[in-house]
Amino acid sequence: MTVDYIDNIIVQIAKSQRGGVKVAVPKRRTSKTRRDKRRASSYRLNRMSFVECPNCHEPMLPHRVCPSCGYYKGKEIIEAE
Repeated sequence: MTVDYIDNIIVQIAKSQRGGVKVAVPKRRTSKTRRDKRRASSYRLNRMSFVECPNCHEPMLPHRVCPSCGYYKGKEIIEAE
């Protein structure tokens, strides 16, 4: 191998390393307000859903015994006053 050939290979390797991988870089710094608004969505509580009890028609939490009549799925589970 000649010296020119080896020098040519070294130059090609240097050029390929210089180009590297392109990475997305933000144009501007994210403000504290914008950053906090984005993070706040994970802190928000979900609204509680209520359903109507089929026995006494009072609002109750789904898949739980009705606190007013004590029924669940048509059966009396607890005695209510």
